[in-house]
Amino acid sequence: MAAIPALNPLKIRTNYTNGETIEGFKKGDIDHEQPLSPMSRLFHEPGSNVYIVGIIGLKTKIQPDIFKHNLVHTFLKNHRFSSLQVTNKQNGSMKWIPTHVNIDDHVFVAQIDPNMESSDKFVEDFISNLSRSPIESTKPLWDLHILDLKTSEAEGTCVFRFHHSLGDGVSLMNLLLSCTRKASDPKALPTLPGSIKKSGAADVSSFWSRFGVLWNSFVALVMFVSTILFLEDTKTPMKGSKGVEHRPRRFVIKNVSLDDIKLVKTAMNVTINDVVVGVTQAGFYRYLHRRYCEGDTENTNIPDNIRLRSTLFFNLRATTKIEDVTDTSRHGTWGNKIGYALHPFKIGPRKDPLDYVRDAKAVMDRKKASLEPLFTYFFANLVLKLFGMKVAGKLNHKVFYNTTLWFSNVPGPQEEISFFGHEVAYIAPSCYGQPNALMIHVVSYVDKLTFVISADEETIPNPHELCHDLEESLRIIKASVCSSGIMSKY
Repeated sequence: MAAIPALNPLKIRTNYTNGETIEGFKKGDIDHEQPLSPMSRLFHEPGSNVYIVGIIGLKTKIQPDIFKHNLVHTFLKNHRFSSLQVTNKQNGSMKWIPTHVNIDDHVFVAQIDPNMESSDKFVEDFISNLSRSPIESTKPLWDLHILDLKTSEAEGTCVFRFHHSLGDGVSLMNLLLSCTRKASDPKALPTLPGSIKKSGAADVSSFWSRFGVLWNSFVALVMFVSTILFLEDTKTPMKGSKGVEHRPRRFVIKNVSLDDIKLVKTAMNVTINDVVVGVTQAGFYRYLHRRYCEGDTENTNIPDNIRLRSTLFFNLRATTKIEDVTDTSRHGTWGNKIGYALHPFKIGPRKDPLDYVRDAKAVMDRKKASLEPLFTYFFANLVLKLFGMKVAGKLNHKVFYNTTLWFSNVPGPQEEISFFGHEVAYIAPSCYGQPNALMIHVVSYVDKLTFVISADEETIPNPHELCHDLEESLRIIKASVCSSGIMSKY
């Protein structure tokens, strides 16, 4: 394959004042600059300076030149990936300024230690080290790290890193998946289950359903305001301390059987999301029980009535269909269009393990029958307009810090896919920079479901044990389904 020609990189100051000439651009070029949206600007505020990490395991050896060639024709056609974010010193505003991109400044091939003890540990340490430093603002805020190293799950690993101001997880996941094709049909885009959804919609066909939506929304509003003002989660071994957003993270991946999740879903007549949340709730209790008992399995000091909540994110777009997203103006695909709800986890023992799933379904049904995600989205925008970026950033940080974790669950491709001609073994998105010690992101791919844990090791020094607790909780819940006899009804 012919070598990729190097593009001239642009050296540009990251601050400018009105009337200044930007190095490397003609005067007319500056007319094409665009301001960052308020939500994108918010992700540069202290406590909200978040990065999205996309880990992709591949089944074949990685060819870096093929990745570079294809990135030029995909990512770089999107102006967010070929523009700098430049700050105006006078008023603090930020604008997208187009720049000349040298692809070699964004794609890095990791140096492999030939004497490593474990390839899995090497990859894990490498990704953790990425969370120790930001991407320099002298170039577009994304990069790709290629680890051409065989692990227990893949023949090679790609790690994409994006600043959250480029877009939310749905935007960036769609961008990545638009670069993939079905392994069975190299010309076809992959498909996602439930490609059309009604964001924030609830069944309001009767008076009582309308009343239920209004009541659930009112309760959510009270809890949201209380969380801003004073309501903080219980100090548990999973709750981060102040400054946790500045500490490095450990990223751990655990794959489980999607068929096991579907078996429980069908038997209990619930959703996949209900099962995932129920398994997570059971896993949290197992983990906290072990941390509190400190080796004494007979006596535990785990507190009663633990308040442990997650910030549960919702996509507010009307569709999740994968399409060409190089054009950032199409269909509202781009931006940070996500709302969130505060989801409580009930931490405690259950005589029947299936009660974890039943409890999760009851809470999720209330969240679906409310306008909480829409409210939080519009509230953030309202505060931005009325009080400015600093106030919005502080309130955002207060809500996140007063809860215990971030939680996100999204469906992935239903069939095997290839990324720039490389067959994909797994997909594992996550984040770092948030003011919580823990994030759990759950994504499905073909016949597996992947739990991706992003943990502050100072708070959670053993994230692998938490992974084991999630896996064991699924095993126990599945076994309870199989032994209960409810499967015979279906």
